[in-house]
Amino acid sequence: MLRFTLTLVRHGETRYNKEKVLQGQGVDEPLSETGFRQAEAAGRFLSNVKFTHVFSSDLIRAKQTAATILGKSRHCGDLEIRLDARLRERSYGAAEGKPLSDLRAMAKATGEQCPSYTPPGGETLEQVRARSKAFFEFLCQLAVEEEGREGGVPQSSCEHTLQPFSPSVSTCGSPDADCLDSAAGANILVVSHGAYMRTWISCFVKELECSLPGNSPKAQELPISPNTGISKFVVSLKKGDTVGPEIRCICINQQDHLLDLTPS
Repeated sequence: MLRFTLTLVRHGETRYNKEKVLQGQGVDEPLSETGFRQAEAAGRFLSNVKFTHVFSSDLIRAKQTAATILGKSRHCGDLEIRLDARLRERSYGAAEGKPLSDLRAMAKATGEQCPSYTPPGGETLEQVRARSKAFFEFLCQLAVEEEGREGGVPQSSCEHTLQPFSPSVSTCGSPDADCLDSAAGANILVVSHGAYMRTWISCFVKELECSLPGNSPKAQELPISPNTGISKFVVSLKKGDTVGPEIRCICINQQDHLLDLTPS
């Protein structure tokens, strides 16, 4: 069985996040001062993890977050950040650059509710699902190719692993168990966006029967991750299996690294 670890991180705060203004894809706002501090905190939290691959949305708030996280790494600071448009935030069309309250009013006027409502020129949830599923299939294929390389991923990649998560959100059990998962294959970091990640994780739950740890909400109730929230999954692929990968959620929307972050 082939196994790889997937860590998802939402980008840090932007000015528009704070003001509750929709950015989507058309508003390419950089991180705020607070956003950079959040990304640095996430980087310190993940500094002992030896990632084998790093992917980011090509929007600036995600790129800056990924670069800041790697800047705090003790083991993979020089790793290439691979940009992929499939990781972009959901497009909100005519609602981009407007307050979130405007989107809700637009949805109400048509008799619909967020997030299922699609504003004019925006992406449907199904289109976002298609993007996330295509990227996940790409990651699975990447992990298979990585496994096939001579020597594979060395066991030493387990030497420094993720710091223990809060027991209230983690089913990891112990750092040793996490170490076994990390040593089993590729260790992939993905930096993306809130609505996109919620849709992706919902696909894991609804279509691949991934259960969420502890008292985490169900897929249809899953909130958008806080800025630099961390979610971690272990993906298992069986050779010749046509059913699909098995996914185990280690933590969801983790934000312990932000507890000591004082307001700027």
